[in-house]
Amino acid sequence: MRRRWAGLRLDQRGSGLVEMVWMSIILLLPLLWIVLSVFEVQRGSFGVSGAARAAARAYALAPNDVVGEKRAVAVARQALADQGLNDVPVSVSVTCRPYPKNCHSGTSVITVRIESAVTLPLLPDVLGSGTPTFRLSADHTVPIGQYQEIQEQSR
Repeated sequence: MRRRWAGLRLDQRGSGLVEMVWMSIILLLPLLWIVLSVFEVQRGSFGVSGAARAAARAYALAPNDVVGEKRAVAVARQALADQGLNDVPVSVSVTCRPYPKNCHSGTSVITVRIESAVTLPLLPDVLGSGTPTFRLSADHTVPIGQYQEIQEQSR
């Protein structure tokens, strides 16, 4: 297609290809960021749910509440590290019922909650408010008797 502009002839052949390339770049970059962000959040979600499950089991297998708390934190950090989440913040909280002060007694049911966050990739510090993060949490509930060894009495 040829046009006249102020007495000059302008040749626009090939300009559609250039426009298509630029539009592709402009549209593909946000799509790439979305896909990478979804993968990062999925990896974090998988890590947090695995950490909650492992921490609850470690707590239940501990001989008492103090040792159980230490083991739960260590196991949660290790489970997150297994997913490549080494430097993420980790918060481990343990509750139990019906004996909230002594979780390793009777028929207590332990609930471990893991809270963490992953940073979204390729996104700089926006407006000085810090790197954008996505908060994640997971719970896992274990009855204490499920992982306790039962001593049989001799007859």
